[in-house]
Amino acid sequence: MMYELTNDEILCNERAQEAIKNHELVVYYQPQYDAINSKLISAEALVRRVQPDGKVLPPASFVPVAEKTGLITEIDWYVLNEVCKFLRARLDSGEPVVRIAVNFSRKHLDDDKLVERLCETVDSYSIEHELIEIELTESAIMQDTHLITKVIDDIRSNGFNVAIDDFGSGLSSLSLVKDVSANVLKIDRSLLSGNCENEKERIVLESIFGFANRLKLTTIAEGVETEEQLGFLRTCDCRMIQGFLFAKPMPEEDFARICSMPQTDKSEDILFTQPQAGVTNLLIEAIFTKFPLVIVANLTRNSYYMMAYDSFTSKSCPSTGVFEELIAHGASTMYPDDQESFATTFSIESLTSAYERGEKSVTLVTRQIGDDGIYRRVETTDIFVKNPSADDLLVITLCQNLD
Repeated sequence: MMYELTNDEILCNERAQEAIKNHELVVYYQPQYDAINSKLISAEALVRRVQPDGKVLPPASFVPVAEKTGLITEIDWYVLNEVCKFLRARLDSGEPVVRIAVNFSRKHLDDDKLVERLCETVDSYSIEHELIEIELTESAIMQDTHLITKVIDDIRSNGFNVAIDDFGSGLSSLSLVKDVSANVLKIDRSLLSGNCENEKERIVLESIFGFANRLKLTTIAEGVETEEQLGFLRTCDCRMIQGFLFAKPMPEEDFARICSMPQTDKSEDILFTQPQAGVTNLLIEAIFTKFPLVIVANLTRNSYYMMAYDSFTSKSCPSTGVFEELIAHGASTMYPDDQESFATTFSIESLTSAYERGEKSVTLVTRQIGDDGIYRRVETTDIFVKNPSADDLLVITLCQNLD
């Protein structure tokens, strides 16, 4: 799309071009800290322009025009190079380093050599890819989800982290998080008004962190400025914090000093700082440690959905569907001598009869073929549960590998 620039914007763009040539653009770093123990984890690289008289101009004074003209892509590559220089210098001197996030404009989506150039740039400094995180704004991703999904997959497959920036700034869609393989979700500062005292705001934030943690996304809250905000974010199991409460964006030399400082653990008792969300997530992790396959089924409605970890014997079963079809599929993966007993034991009729007899659970050990073609012993336990809001009979199925 072509934009009609005003005279002021043309002048601003020319000055930005000169700033790149004259190395008047500098990188500031805003640290990102662990929400619980306050340890430095990573940082975001932010561009600033330093005029000959020493005055530092914020990005708002030149980035919007650079977005219009396409100059922003050159600025992004400039920042990435400066970040790589910084990391390389610290690695060469034996100083500790942290992962650095670099913002990339949606304009890069038009470049079919983006990932190739990204790898070439970082590799030219012999920097491990895991030390670089690419931030893409939510609005950029929403413009062409199909294209950006492939781009993000390619970036991730080359070892880089990818963050969705500004999530919640106005265009949020759950399909965005579902379809895009980014591994970091940055919560926009607009969702943190005051001290998180508004009930609706708290509910929205709790929901965002809830599904993000279930999807194994690293969450970063932006714009955290008060202890009250931090306290609430901890109860939501927010993983990382970025904001003035901890540190403002700072010049490279100041950030280097912070990186070199000894890391002190300032954590409080997690059972009290995260009384619900944190402990619930720990409980889920503990369950999956022993039971890598968990299925929730509604016998009354003949339906189910499952939660599976990578360590289970077989991963070929559909994640949701008809319960009777699930049992038929499960029986087909059993050793021939075990197929009938499995199908009979876990039929809706048998399970309903067991519940009516007062049994709390049903357990069976069978031999199941894995995705590698090897049969292993698997213990399947169905535990009967009731939801107080419905008469439906539910079962929680816990499966564990015995071999």
